[in-house]
Amino acid sequence: MPLLVSLRPRAVAAAVAAAVCTAAPLHAQTGQSAPAAAETPPVKAKAEPEKIQKVEIKGTAYDPRRDDTASKIIVSSEELLRYGDTSVSDVLKRLPGITVGGGGRGGNDIRMRGLGSGYTQILLNGERAPAGFSIDTLAPDSIERIEIVRAASAEFSTQSIAGTINIVLKKAIKAAQRELKLGGGKSADASNPYANLQWSDKLDTLSYSLTANTWRYRYDRQTPTEETLTTPDGRVVQVRRSSQHDRGDPHGVNLSARLNWTLKDGDTITWQSYANTQDSAYDGVEAIATPLGNAPLYTDRTIHQDARNTFGRSDVNWVGKLAGGAKLDVKVGLNSQRSRTLWEEQGYRAAVLGRDATIHSRTRERGITTQGKYSTPLVPGHALSMGWDAGSAHREESRVERDADLPGARPDNSDEGYQASIRRLALYAQDEWDVTPRWSMYLGVRWEGIDTTSEGNTFDTVRTKTSVWSPLAQTLYKIPDSRDQLRLALTRTYKAPSANSLIPRRFTATNNSQTEPDRRGNPDLQPELATGIDASYEHYWAESALLSAAVSMRRISGYTRQGLFLDTNGRWVAAPVNDGSAVSRSIELEAKLPLSAVMKDAPGIDLRASVSRNWSRVEAVPGPDNRLGQQTPLSATLGIDYKTRDGKLTTGGSFAFKNGGAVRIDVNQTGYQSVQRDLDLYALWKFTPQYQLRLAVTNVLGQDYVYGSAYRDDSGTRHRTGTYRGYPTARATLEIRF
Repeated sequence: MPLLVSLRPRAVAAAVAAAVCTAAPLHAQTGQSAPAAAETPPVKAKAEPEKIQKVEIKGTAYDPRRDDTASKIIVSSEELLRYGDTSVSDVLKRLPGITVGGGGRGGNDIRMRGLGSGYTQILLNGERAPAGFSIDTLAPDSIERIEIVRAASAEFSTQSIAGTINIVLKKAIKAAQRELKLGGGKSADASNPYANLQWSDKLDTLSYSLTANTWRYRYDRQTPTEETLTTPDGRVVQVRRSSQHDRGDPHGVNLSARLNWTLKDGDTITWQSYANTQDSAYDGVEAIATPLGNAPLYTDRTIHQDARNTFGRSDVNWVGKLAGGAKLDVKVGLNSQRSRTLWEEQGYRAAVLGRDATIHSRTRERGITTQGKYSTPLVPGHALSMGWDAGSAHREESRVERDADLPGARPDNSDEGYQASIRRLALYAQDEWDVTPRWSMYLGVRWEGIDTTSEGNTFDTVRTKTSVWSPLAQTLYKIPDSRDQLRLALTRTYKAPSANSLIPRRFTATNNSQTEPDRRGNPDLQPELATGIDASYEHYWAESALLSAAVSMRRISGYTRQGLFLDTNGRWVAAPVNDGSAVSRSIELEAKLPLSAVMKDAPGIDLRASVSRNWSRVEAVPGPDNRLGQQTPLSATLGIDYKTRDGKLTTGGSFAFKNGGAVRIDVNQTGYQSVQRDLDLYALWKFTPQYQLRLAVTNVLGQDYVYGSAYRDDSGTRHRTGTYRGYPTARATLEIRF
C-alpha cells in the first residue's frame, strides 16, 4: 500500500534509533555482571580489550505480494533475463499459474487460470495495448518488471476475468549503465541471431536511458496434417494427408527511450517512447494427398507473403506533490500502428493452375490516451485515491483482391475497406484501510464505458455501446504470533468483444469445410460479465521462503463461443455468439524454498514449484469436456537455481507441464490440444565485472505440439489433426559492460 511504503523508511529509522538507545541494557543482560568496586582489591593489572556488544537488526524488505492488501506478484528484470529469452512468452511460461499456448510458433495465447483469448488481460505500463500489438515484439531487456494481478483492482481495467499481466518498461536509473549483448540461437529448423544495447546515465536532476534491439529469425520446417471422415457406423470414407513446407525470414528493430526530470519542488516529469518495426518474408508449399475419398478443390498450393508492421508509442507523465501529502499523477500518450501485407496464392488441381490470387491489405491505427490518479492520506490509516483512464482510437483497413481469369475459375475481385472508431472512458475510486496493524481492507469501484463505431463498403454501419460497473473488495489478515496470513477478494469483471469480432467482414478459407471454415464477426455480440471470489492462505516461514494455497471461482453470464453454420452459398462460416452462462473454478499451490532457510551455511540453491488445477463448465454445451474457452485443466512448474559463493557461476533449470486433451466447443464441435512438457536449462558465467557469458537450452525434450478439431453430425465425424515439430534450441549470449 502507498501508505505502508511511505511509513516503512521511518519505521526502519526508528528501529535503528531504539537499538542504539538500548545498547547498554542489552549489554548488561547478555554480558557477565561486574563485581562491585568495594569488593575488588585495587590491584594493578593489564587492561583487557573492551567487549563490544553486537546488536543485529533484521528488517524485512517490502514485498507487494506479502504486504499489499491488493496483492500482486512481481517478476524482476533479473528473473526475466535468466534464460536469455528473446520473447516475453518464453519468460511467462515458467511463472506459476501462467500457461502459454500456440506450440511456440507465434500467436501465443497467454493464459491465467488456464483461460486466454481475452479472459487474461495484458497491459503495457498499465494501459491496454492497441489492437494487433504483440508483446513478443518487446525485447525482454527493455522490461523493468512484470506484475501479475490475480484479483482485479479499480486502478486497472476490469477486463480481466482470469487476471492481469502488466508489463512495465524500464524507468528508474540507479546508476550509469552501458551494456552490449551479442547472441544467437540455433535449432534443427531455425536460427535466431540478435543484439541488444542499453545506455543510461544520470546528469544532476536529469536521467536518461536508451535501449536498442535488433533480431532475425530464419525458419525452414514441415507441418503435417491429416483429415478423415468417418460415418456413424464407424467406416472411414475419406482420408486426406497434407504436407506443408514453410520458410520464413522475419526480422525487426526495437527502440525505447526515456528521459526523467526531477524538479526543485520534488515533482517529476518523465517522457518515455517505444517503437518497433518488423519485416517478414514467407513462402509456403502445401501438397494434399487423398488415398481415400474425394480430393479437395485444390490439391496443391503455393503461397508467398511480404509484410511490414510498425508500432510507436510516446507518453509524458507528470507526478506532482500537493499540500497535505497528496499527490497527482497525470499521463498523456500517443500511439500509432501501420501494417501492409502482400499475399500471393496459387491453387492447383491435378497440376493445373486453378486459382491465382493477389491480395494487398493495409492497416493504420492512431490513438490518444490519458490517465490520472489523485491520492491523499486524508484520513489517518487510509490511502484514498481516485482517477480516470480514457482513450480514443481510429482504425482503417483496406483489402484488395485480384484473381486471374483462368479456365473454369470464378475470379473473386474485390475492394474492401472499413474504418472503426473506439472511444473509452473509465472512472474509479479506491481506498486501502488499515483497520488494525494486522487487518487491512481494500474497497474500490470502477465504471468503464466503450463506444465502438464501424463502417465499411461491404456491411452496414455498426455502433455498439457498453458500460460496466465493477465493485471490488479485498482484505488481508495477518495471523498473530505467526508469519501466516489470509486473503479474500470479491470482484466483478468482464470481457468486452474486440472490434474485429463485432464487424461482419468475412475472411475466406481456400478449402472450405467444417474444420476449415470462413470466419466473420457478429455485430450483436455482448460483453461477458463475471462475478468472482478469491481466497488464499500464505505462509512466509523464512526469508524468501513461501507456501501458499489459493482457490477461486468465476460465474460468467453472456458466455461467448465460436458458432458454426452453413450459409446460403453452401459455405461453412464460424462467428462468435453469446450462449448462456459458465462457471470456472481453480486451485493453485505454490512453494519457494531457499536452501539457506533449512540449512546453516547451505549452498546457494533455491527451489520453487507450483501446481494449478482448473475446472469449468459451459451450461449450454453438453458434457463431457465442456470446458470454458478451451481451458487448460492442469499445469505445473518446477525450478532450481544455484549460485556459487563467489557469484561467478549461476545455473539452473525449469520444467513446465501443461495438460491437454479434448474440449467440447458446442454440440457438434470439439477441439484437442496435446500435453506439453518444456524443460529449459541455463548457465551464466561471470568472467570479469565487464564480461559474462549466458548459455541456455530450451525445449530440451524436443516435444512436438499436436492440435486437432472435429465436427460431428448425422452424416458422420470429420476430424483434422496437425503437428508442429519441436526441437531443442541452444542459445549463447555474450554480455559486455563498458
